[in-house]
Parts: sequence; C-alpha cells; structure tokens
Amino acid sequence: MKLITQSGSVRWALASLSLSMLMPSLDTSIANAGLPTLAEAFDASFQQVQWIVLAYLLAITTLIVSVGRLGDIVGRRRLLLTGIGIFTLSSLACGVAPSLGWLVGARAVQGLGAAIMLALTVAFVGETVPKAQTGSAMGLLGTMSAIGTTLGPSLGGILIAGLGWQAIFLLNVPLGILNIWLAYRYLPADARRAKAGRTGFDKAGTLLLGLTLGAYALAMTIGHGDFGLLNIALLLTAVFGAGFFIVVEARVASPLIKLALFREPGLSASLAMSTLVSTVMMATLVVGPFYLSGALGLGTALVGLALSVGPLVAALTGMPAGRLVDRFGTRRMTLAGLVAMALGTGALSIMPAGFGILGYLAPIAVITASYALFQAANNTAIMTDIRPDQRGVISGLLSLSRNLGLITGASVMGAVFAFASATANITTASPAAIANGMRITFAVAALLIVLALGIALALRDSNCCTACSNELQ
Repeated sequence: MKLITQSGSVRWALASLSLSMLMPSLDTSIANAGLPTLAEAFDASFQQVQWIVLAYLLAITTLIVSVGRLGDIVGRRRLLLTGIGIFTLSSLACGVAPSLGWLVGARAVQGLGAAIMLALTVAFVGETVPKAQTGSAMGLLGTMSAIGTTLGPSLGGILIAGLGWQAIFLLNVPLGILNIWLAYRYLPADARRAKAGRTGFDKAGTLLLGLTLGAYALAMTIGHGDFGLLNIALLLTAVFGAGFFIVVEARVASPLIKLALFREPGLSASLAMSTLVSTVMMATLVVGPFYLSGALGLGTALVGLALSVGPLVAALTGMPAGRLVDRFGTRRMTLAGLVAMALGTGALSIMPAGFGILGYLAPIAVITASYALFQAANNTAIMTDIRPDQRGVISGLLSLSRNLGLITGASVMGAVFAFASATANITTASPAAIANGMRITFAVAALLIVLALGIALALRDSNCCTACSNELQ
C-alpha cells in the first residue's frame, strides 16, 4: 500500500479513521443511558436489558483479534468498509427492533462491526500519516475514543428524552453513510496479492480464541462482583481454552497469532502495561459515583458533572499528548505518563474526605491526562516499526489488551472496593466506610501502576543492553 502524501487527503483519511473510532466508542456507553427506558419499553428486568450492553462488549472482545488478522489477509480497506456497513445496518436493525431478543441480537452484530472498526483504525495509521506524525495521529484517535465515551451517556439521555430510545441507535445511520464515503474515497486501496502469496485463515484458532475470551469476559461480568460457581467454571474454561489455543497455534501453518511475536519483549511489555493501566482506569468509573454521592454527599446532577471531568480531560489532552510523543519519543513519554499516574493514584489513596470534591477531581485530572499520554506513547511504540502484514492482528491485540483491562477492572476493582468498604451492600454503607474503600482501592491501583512502571523500566534496560551488545559486536 502506498502512503498518502497529499496533506488534504491525509486530513480526510484521518477524518474517516476518527469517525471509525468515535462511532463504536459512542455506542459502548450510549446504550447505558437507555437501559431504564428499554426495560420499561420491553417489559423486561434490569438483568435482561443489561444484555443489550453485554452482547455488544462480548462481540468486540471475542472477535477483535480475529478480524484484525482477517484484515491483514483480505485487505484492510475492504474489510473496514465491510465493518462500517455492518455497523450501520445493524444500528438500523437496533432502531427498529420489535422485541428485546431482536435488539440483543442486533447489538451482537453491531459489536462485530465495531470490532472491525476498532481493530483496523489503529492499523491504518501507518499507511495514512508520515512516521514522524504517528504520535499525533494516535493522540487524535485517543481523543475520539474519549469523546465517544464521554458524550455517550449525556447524548443518549437527550436523544431518548426528545426522540425516543430508537434515536440512540438510528444516529449511527447518517454517520455510517458519511464514513463509508470518506473511507472509500480517501483511505489507501489494498495492494493486490497473487493467489499463491495469500496465507490461509486460522479457523480453529479463531474459534478457540473467541470461546476463550468469551468465557473470560462472562466470568468477569456475570454476577456483578459476586464470584460464584458459574464464574469459576467460566474462568477455568478460559484457562484451558488458552492452553489449547497455544497448542493449536504452535502447529498450524498459518496461525491467527504467531507465538514468536510474544518473544519480542517490546510487544509483550506494551500489551501488559496497556492491560494494567486500563484496569486502573476502570477503578475511576467503578468507585467515582459511590464516593461522590455516598462520601461527599453530592446530588445526582453534580455527580454526573464531576464524572465527566476525567473523560473530558482525556479528550482535551489527547492531541497535545500525541505531539509530545512525536517530539520527545515513546520511551520517555511512556515513563512520564506512568509516573504521573502513580502520583495521581497515590494521592487518592491518602486523600482525606475533608478535601471535598476538588481533592478528588484534581488527582483524577492528573490520572486521565497521564493516561492520554501513556496511550499515545504506547500505541505509537507498538505500531511504528511492525511489518505491514501484521498491523491488523497487532492492532487487534492492542485493543484487546485495553478491553480485557476494562473488563477485569470492573470486576476486580469493584470487588476490592466492596471488600475495603466492609459492608454487604455498598449503597447503604456509611460515608466513612466508602471513603476508606476508595483509599484502599486506589492504593491497589497505585501498586498496579508501579508494576507497569517496573515493566517499562525493565524494557528500557533490556533495550539498552541490546544496543550496547550490538555496538560491541
């Protein structure tokens, strides 16, 4: 594939990639605002309508690596156009759903389209912008992701109040049509490959990985923190599935994921850090509402306003973070982001409730701005020097590491918060208990960031040793 060189074409190509990141990010959170209305519309329980959210997240998590690899084989532009089309048509199906079962099924198909869009958007950066501007492009995509996540609940509430629940899904139809035109017009065409040079698609590995990830995601989400026998059975299924997947990948001619990739310390370290950092970021979403309302006594409107500060900071700092990465390099900015996150989580772990809302929001702003810097640096470090025929699968692995961190964080950090609050029902806990739970949860979060920082430092030392060895030879 040829790199786009005309600045105007680059801008329009980035507009398409930005929409491809914004749309699935928006739909990750926009449906949450409609769950009470949907429960009433379909005469369903809250547990039943939660599958509207779960079906979407499970589809993304189980398919994102496989569709990334498929893009490497059949052509990323062709598959991205297909993904946008699937997302748009399934959004229309969601908007006209006559029953809850129909809506849940359409959301699962929408998740397939979202997985394709999320996996291939980052992979396209190397083909649409010069290498020196990769960090800025990654920062832009991070901004789009943050805007989508931030805008979802409030936009969903406005659309439902004014036009009904159908509008939260039908919104994607005009956006999708626009995105299809932009992608078709401005993204670089797929290179033609001779049939003899095409690799096969690993169907067995795809099925095993999908089942393994699906089992893990369900284990982390079913029960809302109550880890019962079903959760344990699903977790064991995921462990055995991972083992079988490794065996299969070591034997097939064209594996879904080449296991040799994980022998590269840079890739393994970056994926591990991404998972740890995403786990910590989920803690802010899990703990924040309870701390703001239960410990600080804020009303619903103020809680909503306070919760929007973190994602808003991430959205505003995404592009500046990308420019810093381009100027100072990925290693320095990865370390800077992790150090600042450690300071922010450490501050929350010792923050007295008497400091009030500013005592909570100031560290949150530091954490989210640092997260934007880390994401831009880490994504750039992973995607800059990889082979073109591996960009899709590695981009999928990068998105998967983030999703697994968020899923794990929702379960594990929620359990830590509940345990540290020392109460059976967190909604009836005393303000002091909730404040104590918040401090202990962020102490655990700080430890996870320190672990990620240790990985980053070990990687830097390893690279330095390798460079010294090469100079001596």
